[in-house]
Amino acid sequence: MILIYYALLIFELLILARVLMSWLPGLDRSHPIARFLFDVTEPVLKPIRDLMPNTGGFDFSPLIVFLIINVLMQVLF
Repeated sequence: MILIYYALLIFELLILARVLMSWLPGLDRSHPIARFLFDVTEPVLKPIRDLMPNTGGFDFSPLIVFLIINVLMQVLF
């Protein structure tokens, strides 16, 4: 159980890193770390992004994933 908790926590940190990275306009998206963050988080964020209505250029899918992860953490622990 504790392994699941830490896996969810690490995934939250990866999503946070991706969000922060998106705020830096000059950052090279082809960098291996940026590519890794995109490859790991996109399979979770894309389905949620597809379900959400158009919000004028703002991506709220990371926020939804944060909420889902926090609910899972509260339910499991």
